[in-house]
Amino acid sequence: MAPPPPPPAGSSAIDALQFLSTALSQRGPYALPYAEETKWLIRQHLVSLIEAYPSLHPQTSSFTHNDGRTVNLLQADGTIPIVFGNVFYNIPLSIWLIERYPLSPPSVFLNPTPQMVVKANHPHVDRSGCVHVPYLQNWVYPASNLVDLVRSLSQIFSNDPPLFSRQNPNPNPPPNPIPSPSPPPNASRIFSSLSPYASRLQGRMTEDANEVFRRNAINKIIEAVHADIAGLHKAREAEIEGLFAIQAELRRREQELACGIREMSEEKEGLEQQLQLVLMNMDLLEGWVRQNEGKWPHEFDVDNVFQPADVLSRQLLECTAADLAVEDTIYSLDKAMQEGSIPSDMYLKNVRALSREQFFHRALETKLQAARVQSQVTSMAARASHYAS
Repeated sequence: MAPPPPPPAGSSAIDALQFLSTALSQRGPYALPYAEETKWLIRQHLVSLIEAYPSLHPQTSSFTHNDGRTVNLLQADGTIPIVFGNVFYNIPLSIWLIERYPLSPPSVFLNPTPQMVVKANHPHVDRSGCVHVPYLQNWVYPASNLVDLVRSLSQIFSNDPPLFSRQNPNPNPPPNPIPSPSPPPNASRIFSSLSPYASRLQGRMTEDANEVFRRNAINKIIEAVHADIAGLHKAREAEIEGLFAIQAELRRREQELACGIREMSEEKEGLEQQLQLVLMNMDLLEGWVRQNEGKWPHEFDVDNVFQPADVLSRQLLECTAADLAVEDTIYSLDKAMQEGSIPSDMYLKNVRALSREQFFHRALETKLQAARVQSQVTSMAARASHYAS
């Protein structure tokens, strides 16, 4: 399917709407590279622009980016009116809707005829005809639109026209043109009257000073509002970035809490298992107590309740008890020394004697443990030889 032909210049908004509906619904190699969710808004922006400025008409054409890429895009081509020296002129330009429109601002280029030249060192137009105005720099979706853009361009170019006729010997307009029914000599030749894009409107109109002041005030208010919106947009972006950072921190803490809860659950399960084991042992002890209740005399010697199994065990028990007794005695002497109950010389004398005694107990305990281990090894070897035979 071939791309639809653009509507002729001066066509109605209905013809432009039909053209835009067909162009935006194209598929295949002639499909326009706009997002599906923005095509309806793009059509509305262009229709509103054509209704407000009939001298502009939509069409599709190839646009070449700075990196050499060529893409088929929508553009609004034609002229926009300006007022300079109380005379209406038309500025020829093209408004290109790039791929990310309306999220990103359009690109605006002047279309000077061979009889025109771009004003050197213009504050808003470079030598290639590319337009840079505050409205484009402060473009904010979805508040910004094409109608307000053209209105801003008309106001800026009325104050400082970007195009002049090549026949004009003095390309710089008067700094402060005086409003009058007749245009100044140089201003009358700003554009070539023979150019189809720079024809004057029929008649020379004189505007009321109050109307001019009102329009200028409205444009300044609009620019201030756009600047405020851009500032709010940047502030909201910073706030969103902060919220994203807080969200990431909360997610990290959520993971830490989940890990802690998982560890506590595992620890709880381990404690429950230990509790079950303790309860089982307690039941065994209670059963033993019930079975043996009444079999033991009411009064018995606590020291003789547990009897060592052999002579080595008895000696080891006595050495361990003596070692612990000496340890308790030394601790008591330390407390007495700290409280000042005994003199230091007596403390040192007793500690020296007790330490010597404790050393012999521990040395004997070490020998008894070694002998016990040797006895167990010998017993195990004897049982192994008995089983082997």
